[in-house]
Amino acid sequence: MYVLITGAHGFIGRYVAKQYKDMGYTVIGMGHGIWDQKEYTSWGIDFWYECDITMENLVVYAKDIEIIVHCAGSGSVGFSMENPMIDFERTVWTTHFVLEYIRRFSKDTKLIYPSSAAVYGLADQLPIKENSSLNPISPYGVHKKIVEELCQMYAKQYGLSVIVMRLFSVYGDGLKKQLLWDACRKIEKSNNVFWGTGTESRDWIHVKEVARLMYMARGKANDKCPIVNIACGQNVMIADVLNYLFSSFQTSLKPKFGGQVNLGNPEHYLADIQQIMFWGWQNNILLEDGIKEYVSWYKKDGKN
Repeated sequence: MYVLITGAHGFIGRYVAKQYKDMGYTVIGMGHGIWDQKEYTSWGIDFWYECDITMENLVVYAKDIEIIVHCAGSGSVGFSMENPMIDFERTVWTTHFVLEYIRRFSKDTKLIYPSSAAVYGLADQLPIKENSSLNPISPYGVHKKIVEELCQMYAKQYGLSVIVMRLFSVYGDGLKKQLLWDACRKIEKSNNVFWGTGTESRDWIHVKEVARLMYMARGKANDKCPIVNIACGQNVMIADVLNYLFSSFQTSLKPKFGGQVNLGNPEHYLADIQQIMFWGWQNNILLEDGIKEYVSWYKKDGKN
């Protein structure tokens, strides 16, 4: 059994690779990132190819693949706001290459696509269901929406087996950007001031749970291109998350907020997760525990 993880050097990709390897798959990784064999095999990757995600490279490296988990692409709203064209290329073009490769050369290969809650934009009501209206407010969200439409079209018109997974706020050891990373860096500089009011909320899920769900999704991909929310079904205020982190860091500082508005990011997110609950999934990592683990990782390895 062979699985291809694009973007396997990235934060989510490497956890997905490890999950599939632990379940008995031979794992092939493609994408950008330089690491030696000892490191990538420690993440369950049997073969690593440092290259662009193009049709030519897929033809060479993706032979006899049962599943493709396409984690490659742009990784943040902030980057997309500053570099919308590059974000388009990384997100839309690479996915179109993957879909076209499957259509032309590997019709039985299943595609698992990690999309984003950013496609919802300013949600009109919570919790957000998969059939809620899509009103993205950032280039990142718009590009993810375009890719979702491509996935649905290829599934319907060409019979490809695809599943789209809308990730909410993913965190965990190894993430070197976004709120938890920024907070740890600030604490070390005795800086405790953050954007926003602290009342903004997100639906958090640990990256290990995301990887587990992406493994479960292998049996759910079909030509209907199902779409599922990936979250824990709880919205937690940013202030509470930072209080957990500051406490775990054992600092006397307390988080404060400047009251600014972060353009491109909605104020609140909460997912309806009935579909993944129906799969039999239950969250095994509490947010407080996950943040403690993150702080321990940061102090030990995060600065390397």
